[in-house]
Amino acid sequence: MIELFKQWDEEFFLWLNSFHADWLDPIMFQMTETVTWIPLYAFLAYKIYKADPKASWWVFGGVMLTILAADQFTSGFLKPLMERLRPCHDPRWEGLMHNYGRCGGLYGFVSSHAANTFGLATFLNLKMKGKIKHLGWLYLYAVVVSYTRIYLGVHYPFDILLGASIGAIIGFISWFFIVFVKREIIKSALK
Repeated sequence: MIELFKQWDEEFFLWLNSFHADWLDPIMFQMTETVTWIPLYAFLAYKIYKADPKASWWVFGGVMLTILAADQFTSGFLKPLMERLRPCHDPRWEGLMHNYGRCGGLYGFVSSHAANTFGLATFLNLKMKGKIKHLGWLYLYAVVVSYTRIYLGVHYPFDILLGASIGAIIGFISWFFIVFVKREIIKSALK
């Protein structure tokens, strides 16, 4: 059953990866780079601080916790544990798949980009609910960044799907942890 699922994942990857255009390659490559999104992160930091200046450091701490946990769990634990080659490192796909730019590390299961972006989107949508409107678009940002990984030939679809799920779970856990710790600190301060 696992082999059949893996085969579907690989076939779906080859199909999705086949939709590319030369003019789009540098755009997709740039969209996967963290530096491209610095204006977005600065805008979010501004909105978070503006929404609640006194408590904004709780939100910033939660974002850092989410990204640190998502990144370390996916890159530091799962990739070395699973040892699934990235498509761009797999000789079976040479000449069959499109790869633009760097390939990245040897292993790709699961996508840290997907985990980090979906973790961020989940955490902020939970923590800033009612304080900043329309944060649901962060999920679109996460989908776009995640899709670039398939387009560029560095991840299979299941790498993305599982990375997104792990990120969302870690975003939820970080939100719960921040809310719990903040509540406990406030309780002890009132005693």
